[in-house]
Amino acid sequence: MDPNSWDIVVVGAGPGGSSAARAAAGEGMRVLVLERKKRIGYPVRCAEYIPGQLLGLVDADRNFVVQAVEGMKTFFSWRLIDESSFPGFVIDRCRFDAALASKACEAGAEIRTGVSVTGFRDGELFIRSSSGEPRTVGARVIIGADGPHSRIGRQVGLGNTGLIPGIQIRADLTAPLKTTEVHFLDDIHAGYGWVFPRGAQANVGLGMKPLAGGLSLADALKAFVARLVERGLISPGFRSRTAGWIPAEPLRKFASGNVYLVGDAAGHTHPITGAGIAQAVLGGRMAGKHAARAVQTGDPASGAEAYQEEWHDMFGESHEKAWNRRLLLENRWEELGNVIRSCWVTFREYHAGT
Repeated sequence: MDPNSWDIVVVGAGPGGSSAARAAAGEGMRVLVLERKKRIGYPVRCAEYIPGQLLGLVDADRNFVVQAVEGMKTFFSWRLIDESSFPGFVIDRCRFDAALASKACEAGAEIRTGVSVTGFRDGELFIRSSSGEPRTVGARVIIGADGPHSRIGRQVGLGNTGLIPGIQIRADLTAPLKTTEVHFLDDIHAGYGWVFPRGAQANVGLGMKPLAGGLSLADALKAFVARLVERGLISPGFRSRTAGWIPAEPLRKFASGNVYLVGDAAGHTHPITGAGIAQAVLGGRMAGKHAARAVQTGDPASGAEAYQEEWHDMFGESHEKAWNRRLLLENRWEELGNVIRSCWVTFREYHAGT
């Protein structure tokens, strides 16, 4: 058996990649996961909230749970306009990603960290380790789980468009917080700010589409944080700061031939909320399962079609609705007060109609 030839190579060991690797290895496939980072899950570029239902689907050590939350408060121009039951959990993404990666290894997948994929051709991936040594590995199916700027996706013409920048700090709370907060403000154009509690601290951030002449992302965050401090919710200063990109426009196609994309690489984040962990886990499982069957039948293209069909059956309608709501949000931002109930997921009007 050629040690450099694999049934399936997964690029990226985030929630989508590890879930795909575990599913494929569970079907008896020889699976290799290549992760660019030396430490899985770090640095964290995530608000770290997951819906309550997802916890029941992740059969791993739950030491990644930091705090349960009971609901969500929605604010418009600093005025509370909705308080909903929205149970979920704020997690430690490093631990969460490590737990999923561990399960993939238990299923038989091999994970190599500190390895970058520089390209691929005819089922052969060109890789470079942290030591700088270039090598190649073979794969019958490639699963791209390498984030919003996926190199795998771009090479097959399936790259993300419509990415929205996000920025976040870790701040100290002045008192325990049992709910998440979402803030819609004029300065946070076509997006929102968030406060997600994690014990004595909170993830405080925002995602938006910057406007020419408007506040920069950093200045918008500075103003947002200042108001939260003034309100007495958080203490001045912050412990850490991260930034990243959020796919907002769904990809109509996210698999081609023997290349399947999952998670952020596939644009599988909710166009309104930006949430993507649940979609990555469930979509990764789908991709891994169909990739394994494609290897077994020798027909990767049919596996790609089956994967896309199953994903669209589960998520397609909700993502299409969310995309239409995002277009409404962007096109009528100047009159957000009149349309916000149709543009945010906790309101009945959001779910009405198409």
